[in-house]
Amino acid sequence: MVVGTMLGLGIGPAELQAGTTGKLAGTVLDESKKPVVAATVIVTGLNMGAYTDTLGNYSILNIPSGTYEVSLSRLGYEKTLTNNVVISADRTTWLSIEMKESAVAMEEVVVTAERPPVDLNKTSSEVTLTSKEIEALPVQNLNDVVDLQAGVVDGHFRGGRKNEVQYQVDGVTVNNAFDNQSSLVVDRSLLEEVQVINGTFDAEYGQAMSGVVNAVLKQGSSQFRWGGEIYLGGFLYSSDQVSRFTNPGFNPLSIQSYQASISGPVFPKTTFLLSGRWASFDDYLEGEKRFRPTDSSDFENKVFYPTGDGSTVPLAYTRNWSGAFKITNTSIEGTKLSYQAIFNQIEGRRANWAYRFNPDGLSQQETFSIAHGIDWTQTLNADTYFEVNLRQNYFDYSDYRYEDVFDPRYDEAGPPIGDDSYENGAIVQGVDFTRFIQKTNTFLIKGALVSQVNPANQVKLGGVYQLPDVQFGTPGYLTYTTVGGVEQLVRHVNDPPDFPEPGTYNPIIGALYAQDQADWKDLKLRAGLRLEYFNPRATLPSDLANPANAIDGAPESVPVSTKAKTVLAPRLGVAYPIENRAAIHFAYGHFYQYPAIGQIFTNADYNVLANLQAGGISYGVLGNPDVKPEQTIQYEFGYKHNLSQNLGIEATAFYKDIRDLLGVEFISTYNGAEYARLTNIDFGNIVGFTLALDHRSVGPAQIAVDYTWQRAQGNASDPRETATRAEAGEDPRPRLIPFEWDLRHSLKMTVAFSKQGDYSASAILKAASGQPYTPVIESGFGSGLETNSGRKPSGMVVDLRADKNIMAFGKEVRLFTRIYNLFDSSFFNGPVYPSTGSPYYSRFPEADRVALTDPTRFYPPRRLEFGLSLGSF
Repeated sequence: MVVGTMLGLGIGPAELQAGTTGKLAGTVLDESKKPVVAATVIVTGLNMGAYTDTLGNYSILNIPSGTYEVSLSRLGYEKTLTNNVVISADRTTWLSIEMKESAVAMEEVVVTAERPPVDLNKTSSEVTLTSKEIEALPVQNLNDVVDLQAGVVDGHFRGGRKNEVQYQVDGVTVNNAFDNQSSLVVDRSLLEEVQVINGTFDAEYGQAMSGVVNAVLKQGSSQFRWGGEIYLGGFLYSSDQVSRFTNPGFNPLSIQSYQASISGPVFPKTTFLLSGRWASFDDYLEGEKRFRPTDSSDFENKVFYPTGDGSTVPLAYTRNWSGAFKITNTSIEGTKLSYQAIFNQIEGRRANWAYRFNPDGLSQQETFSIAHGIDWTQTLNADTYFEVNLRQNYFDYSDYRYEDVFDPRYDEAGPPIGDDSYENGAIVQGVDFTRFIQKTNTFLIKGALVSQVNPANQVKLGGVYQLPDVQFGTPGYLTYTTVGGVEQLVRHVNDPPDFPEPGTYNPIIGALYAQDQADWKDLKLRAGLRLEYFNPRATLPSDLANPANAIDGAPESVPVSTKAKTVLAPRLGVAYPIENRAAIHFAYGHFYQYPAIGQIFTNADYNVLANLQAGGISYGVLGNPDVKPEQTIQYEFGYKHNLSQNLGIEATAFYKDIRDLLGVEFISTYNGAEYARLTNIDFGNIVGFTLALDHRSVGPAQIAVDYTWQRAQGNASDPRETATRAEAGEDPRPRLIPFEWDLRHSLKMTVAFSKQGDYSASAILKAASGQPYTPVIESGFGSGLETNSGRKPSGMVVDLRADKNIMAFGKEVRLFTRIYNLFDSSFFNGPVYPSTGSPYYSRFPEADRVALTDPTRFYPPRRLEFGLSLGSF
């Protein structure tokens, strides 16, 4: 909500059905408050309109997201034009107008649409940001926008786990079935609007328990337009950098971004948009090439032989190509066809401080992702239309030093080796043996029928069917084995069960839903029902007490197919205005999500237990593709009040009951052995409230503040936590403790100053209390206190953006600067030392000497970017 008011000009209550188009509705009355019948309402620039009925009501469906001018005319009345009418995806924008009678033609009456500070008709917590609002903020991509919202902490929505959020682009999911997280990084230049729902949500949304993010992309325009943006930047340090142990100085080329977009008509009734961006990011941490991966030192005598050239390079970096293409055709009456594609190509390297003198030994990561397909919208009549989306979401990720497991450079370098006596154990030779790939190729079809069955009820029926092809694993293993008394590097390629090749999994995910929105004068009601379907299409041993058929005399275990799972999820939301300026709302819903494919299928080959014996070695936590969906039941109650035309407050209380989360159970075998596997056993609950104050611009200034208090607790923050405690000899029984990401107090404030066409500036303050950690009282094993019983220090971060418009070569150019972490805060809920609860010092400096010199533990330093943008599209 903090940024939801920034430069806001929108109108109307939310209509939360994912997509790219919205609805305009309202009532037209004359000066005596009587209905104006047969008045013509036209959305200027679009071939869309409606007539008012006998009660003066009208509605126009399927309007593309954007800001429009609305024309209202009727013989015998003054023609009225309303500017800045914002239509948001799957929302109803309410525009009710009073017309003045006129016997003669007069000049048009022009009014400007303004929304109230808070929306009295919403049935849940949701905020929509337009492209203009996003441009005014110090953000670069979709995730930056999302993290600014109330109740969202580093991707966690209201205390939920990070993979409990559904990310959509133009109303269609882009989540990767491997980890249930977004497969795309969406640049802000592509965004027409962003909808963030962090409370209850409609029946159209599935595979989510905590929130929904819908990014609506820009589309082609009827006139040729172009735009571009360039910015450079780097890290600007404070004079005291002792805490970060690095000070390479300001390099304005550490960060570079070049973006350009064009749009316009190509054929009759056909428009296109083409956008591309190249970005380069060099982290502030620098590595020194003191050693080469192939160096060989005398560790026994503590003699080291560096042969590197001593040059400095970024320890971490990314190089990112991204872009989008969209073409839309409306040449057939009532039919809209479009094709769109959005992609990322990212290569880079993650920072690991241990490799600071051997940076060439680090593995490298590459990602290619694309979401593309065809969208078809068919208008059947003024009250009914349907839409069909056909998409392919493709994601390809790799993490290794050399692609080929037989690359001789693995033999030349060997594994990473360091010595405690040299630079606190820094790696001085060898390369990272990490090898991992992950590919997801999902084909999906989504369809919906929308009908305004009567003036009060809009019904939506739809469904989605997904066929993901998910592959992940290790493409060849590197191990050292003693052969003939000599230790040798050995490759294992497809050598199950201990060294399997990457596995491929083909589950089926589907859903059907029905949603009704009822709009009466004094009541808004949203009710829906969703049927979820999931079929893992896998097998498991029939007898878990003899999982690998390796126990003599035990009943034989045979593979049996997993079962398809179905669940029903009801949803309900009510908004009730109690006076013209105040309203209450209540929402309730059941939300289900099937666990990530990468969780349930990891280590899911039970043949690894062939040698399992009582008191033997641990084989880790085995996967289980036959788990049930995880479940959250949410309750939300809110009160909204517009204190004046420019000031509004909103208070919302929420509760989440979380059941059937993935956890660990222990299975006993016939020979007295025991192993751990995933199952639906973990639980939790979250309670909290948010307070929001929105003060719209009076003169050049405006301010918005959000405060969130919440308590998120459960029996485990990680599904494998129970097994980890058992292996450590700790009590594995369930208990209720704070989740690792629990944040009791969070404050977000936005302050903005602007003058139309001249300048603008905005600052965002994020302050928060500390997240939990587990204190220790002594150095060594078994010295920890109760899990997550301590609290880290509080922190504060301020980000700033300033713009200035100038004229250059006859064009309007916008100069801007962005400063992240304005006050160079070094800590914001990062790691702390368990013995002190401080990020700066430890009671056991010798035991923590490596961590004490590791700058990656701190918040990134101040970052300065400056650039220019010109044109528009």
